[in-house]
Amino acid sequence: MSKITMTTPLVEMDGDEMTRILWKMIKDELLLPYVDLKTEYYDLGLEHRNETNDQVTIDSAEATKKYGVAVKCATITPNAAIVEEYNLKEMWKSPNGTIRAALDGTVFRAPIVVKGIEPCVKNWEKPITLARHAYGDVYKNSEIRVPSAGKAELVFTGEDGTEIRETIHTFTGAGIIQGIHNTDKSIESFARCCFNYALDTKQDLWFATKDTISKKYDHRFKDIFQEIYDAEYDDKFQAAGIEYFYTLIDDAVARVMKAKGGFIWACKNYDGDVMSDMVSSAFGSLAMMTSVLVSPEGYYEYEAAHGTVQRHYYKHLKGEETSTNSVATIFAWTGALRKRGELDNLPELQKFADALEAATLETIESGKMTKDLALITSLENPTPLSSEGFIKAIRETLDAKLA
Repeated sequence: MSKITMTTPLVEMDGDEMTRILWKMIKDELLLPYVDLKTEYYDLGLEHRNETNDQVTIDSAEATKKYGVAVKCATITPNAAIVEEYNLKEMWKSPNGTIRAALDGTVFRAPIVVKGIEPCVKNWEKPITLARHAYGDVYKNSEIRVPSAGKAELVFTGEDGTEIRETIHTFTGAGIIQGIHNTDKSIESFARCCFNYALDTKQDLWFATKDTISKKYDHRFKDIFQEIYDAEYDDKFQAAGIEYFYTLIDDAVARVMKAKGGFIWACKNYDGDVMSDMVSSAFGSLAMMTSVLVSPEGYYEYEAAHGTVQRHYYKHLKGEETSTNSVATIFAWTGALRKRGELDNLPELQKFADALEAATLETIESGKMTKDLALITSLENPTPLSSEGFIKAIRETLDAKLA
């Protein structure tokens, strides 16, 4: 068959460690034989981020605004040990945090459901989509290591010189301080993204914070959501037969565990980070979850919801065989290709994305899967495959489908 032609490039953001290895395998085996792939490439591997003083991350975000669709490999967010290991100039910030701040979007994450991988929570019958605010909070924080006794204050100085001052704590010894922020504009974008996504997917929307404790910070989120819903979305939700409601996050956790699924759960940035891992793991695997960042301007950035799989990477460097699950990374590519096809009116590109996803799931359902899934599948006598073997098995299924 002739290769599918693209008209507009995708923004391609390469990454780190084992996911970088999988990235190349996926392109070589599952994409380049079928698609005349057009991408604007950015190397977000840690070494290159360090060489460019992280300018490459900023450039990739700006390119996403230009082209509208990006696909991103998992990347390392360095800690003190990584700074030493890679001899970094400084402890660079999370690339995801930088990109999310630039695009001011909302991350929607949903488990990839496949026959033979049953949720740990037996009453979950449908996927639960996590909507995660992608700006501010702990990801844009400022921190101080308090060395000794003294008073810590929160101070805001307005442009007109007006000052607001609150005592955080009077220390009698060493301690720590963290300052976080958000903006009304970003929270409003978050709310509208969630309401629009709920309408597009015809799902109920839950929103949860801890406003009983955080009476100004979290309460501001609650108020903005309610004001926008009442003014712009109440009638639309009623017409669509779906519901929006707010609840405390601890109540939401209890309700989620007893629910059947099939709804969107909206959370603040850190809450969404934690809860999406919980939901994806309970549905089967962290490597079985889609993730897309949607900005209010209509930019889309697709990625896997998991990390760089460092342990497998170190095995790979020793020449040992790995069995790393590539499903979420494959679905990042298919999500981006499908959206590119939708925006550029290329139905053949959309159909290819659908076919690759179906081939991936059919391969697993036939009993061929990576070891992480083989350990939890309800299918009898699964065949565990290596990282490369699994991708090659998907190609065989895909070739049969396309033939």
